[in-house]
Amino acid sequence: MQGETTALRITENEGRLDVFPQNKTPSSGRASAKSWQYSDHMENIDGYLMKYTNLVTGWQYRFFVLNNEAGLLEYFVNEQSRAQKPRGMLPLAGAVISPSDEDSHTFTVNAISGEQYKLRATDAKERQHWVSRLQICTQHHTEAMGKSNPPPKSRSYSMASQGSGSSPMSLRRPSQNPPAVFGFNKGSSLYSSKRSLLPDHLLDAREMMSQAQGQHRDLIQSIEGLPAAPGLSPLDQDLLMLKATSMATMNCLNECLHILHLQQVARQRGSLGGPTIEWLEPKLPDILKNGSSSLGSFTTGEGALEGSRLELSSPESCSFSGEQEDIDAEDEAEDCFTDKEEDLGAVEEERSVILHLLSQLKLGMDLTRVVLPTFILEKRSLLEMYADFMSHPDLFVAIADGSSPEDRMVRFVEYYLTSFHEGRKGAIAKKPYNPIIGETFHCSWKVPRRTDASKEPSQGSPDPATSQDPYQVRFVAEQVSHHPPVSGFYAECQERQMCVNTHVWTKSKFMGMSIGVSMIGEGCLYLLEHDEEYTFTLPCAYARSILTVPWVELGGKVNISCAKSGYSAIITFQTKPFYGGKLHKVTAEVKHNTTNAVVCRVQGEWNGVLEFSYTSGETRVVDVTKLPVSKKSVRPVEKQGPTESRRLWQHVTESLREKDIEKATEHKRLLEERQRTEERHRAETETPWRTRYFEREGEGWVYHKPLWKNSAFKS
Repeated sequence: MQGETTALRITENEGRLDVFPQNKTPSSGRASAKSWQYSDHMENIDGYLMKYTNLVTGWQYRFFVLNNEAGLLEYFVNEQSRAQKPRGMLPLAGAVISPSDEDSHTFTVNAISGEQYKLRATDAKERQHWVSRLQICTQHHTEAMGKSNPPPKSRSYSMASQGSGSSPMSLRRPSQNPPAVFGFNKGSSLYSSKRSLLPDHLLDAREMMSQAQGQHRDLIQSIEGLPAAPGLSPLDQDLLMLKATSMATMNCLNECLHILHLQQVARQRGSLGGPTIEWLEPKLPDILKNGSSSLGSFTTGEGALEGSRLELSSPESCSFSGEQEDIDAEDEAEDCFTDKEEDLGAVEEERSVILHLLSQLKLGMDLTRVVLPTFILEKRSLLEMYADFMSHPDLFVAIADGSSPEDRMVRFVEYYLTSFHEGRKGAIAKKPYNPIIGETFHCSWKVPRRTDASKEPSQGSPDPATSQDPYQVRFVAEQVSHHPPVSGFYAECQERQMCVNTHVWTKSKFMGMSIGVSMIGEGCLYLLEHDEEYTFTLPCAYARSILTVPWVELGGKVNISCAKSGYSAIITFQTKPFYGGKLHKVTAEVKHNTTNAVVCRVQGEWNGVLEFSYTSGETRVVDVTKLPVSKKSVRPVEKQGPTESRRLWQHVTESLREKDIEKATEHKRLLEERQRTEERHRAETETPWRTRYFEREGEGWVYHKPLWKNSAFKS
């Protein structure tokens, strides 16, 4: 052990402690002592990386070897087993190497066969080193594959003459060993010889991609080679933005080229009579085809699905009469459903449908009218998701306990920041059901009374000295519009003379490898005891990495203001930058508008730890993950009305729990078709839609019986 130190690594998901000698640290490869600068020469490197296996096993350290001559990325359990057969290998010819937007350490290797390795380096520099070496090897063997399969006609591009001398296109290397591209499988020689007879129609795209990668590397090298002068340096904000934009563009193009690779290979294998990769040749269900709204299309016709075979239950006829339904609190019971959306099995199995769907979308396209596949759905309606944002009702009720306008504003900011974590069911990004117009959701929470509460409402509530019954927070939501999709929801605590009214229009758009959802609308919290109104907006949500392991982040600025007290707050949900940065970061400032003095600052993660700093120097830490979650009380399905969310979607939910995607899809289709039929009937008869619980006021929607209109609570 002379002169040797030891590095400790704890794997994320297993909590296993691994000990490595410092000169063989898992985070370093054999080339780690060399310069991290870009270079075009091929280089064999090896070292430890973390490999994502599955949700159960998680991340594991594996020893990886880049074999440039064979064009393979191989991995072993550890360095000592390198002399044995590799645990796994990926051919790099035609592969796509993509840094992940999750963090600055992760990247993926997508082979032309469809197999994927999700890997994680120790830091951003090591990731860039592996990515650049892998891309150079991939480019070399892709060119070799293209030269062995020339297209019918070749074209030249002026871009080649515009690249710098260090561009990979200007330093085009002859193929060292083209047959080695397919030498990774002894049984693939017949396939290789047959494939060489087929033209490579993507050669032109690969050549242009290679040119673009070369110019991207030239740009990065030029920026990083700038002297550290006062006027301009590699850390200049505009140059960093240019680097990030260039890298993001290359990643998007790489993903697109990879999809084309996969589809081409599937077609070629099919034409050779060999095995096909089923998820590369999608058979799109009718539910995904725009315009396929005929109800009879799944009960009649050749190849159609028969309702009797699926034993589908016809949706109940609903009376959308606009009449309110009396909800008896005695019928409600504590919610027993604890569905966590952690299962990715269906997403992996149905990736063909996702690929087909993505191929029909354009950047910036509005997804409001796009019917999404059933297997990406959560087992709850969007209206119920809004209710789950109220899972800390004790913090909601405590807002009214604030001793001053400043204290009440800070308490509201705390409640607001802690509400989003529980609204998500697990770390996997899935989509709640789109509510049917007229759909409603009712629930409530019981909040224990605080023994030290100094203020109790003077009207409409029992005396705490004679009754210690808990406070009750009631919630109602309704889908008030279909196009655009607008939801209204309202919550109140009569004992504390407080309520909140919100209307939200969810507008989603396609952003390449992400989907963005804007929550357009406004909410207002009313504290009647203090005669204060707090208006607030909502952040945007983003589903990232939709082709691999989808995850959610929030972004955008939120404004909260109270006109009477003169206090306001600005909350900024920060999306993760391409280089470095933390996930789910949020900051907030509470200030007094008259004096422009900041009275409280907040920083941290909206789904983790939040730190509140006050002007007095006092700090307070809130760990969102450790806050007690109050289960909502909901009436059993059999006691719910036909338009209430759980009863309306019960067959879809049951089918998803049973992992019967086909049956869930048909139940979902029945509901959507009924909605379209009723919409057409209203249009033909010129019958206006009548809401039940919310009324239109200006550009917004307001609950029909809010507390501030109740004479018992008027001052």
